[in-house]
Amino acid sequence: MSLPPESREEAIKRLHTSASDLEARTARQISHEAAGQAAASQAWKILADLFGGVFVGLAIGFGIDRFAGTTPWGIIGGVLLGFAVSVWMAWRTAQRLMAEAKQYGEPESVPFDDEDQGV
Repeated sequence: MSLPPESREEAIKRLHTSASDLEARTARQISHEAAGQAAASQAWKILADLFGGVFVGLAIGFGIDRFAGTTPWGIIGGVLLGFAVSVWMAWRTAQRLMAEAKQYGEPESVPFDDEDQGV
């Protein structure tokens, strides 16, 4: 048993309805609270990258000093290398976050409040 043929307008209307339903289901609904929590977690990740790189470099430098007897040059080199790696990791994370933010477009402008201008 076949379906009765539908007109072109009905088919286009049905297609638009299906597309709208699909878009509504797949659109990410992010609340302000969830967006704030996501931003805070990314800030903590960048901070952890910065401190973690320095501490790992310090530990590696201490290990080199301990076994090679090059005190204090291993620690100094390890801290500098760890700092450089941690800054690179933080920069990479920030670049990724900026690329993700571009997909949402420019933020809407908020009108000034008269109280803020001292009027």
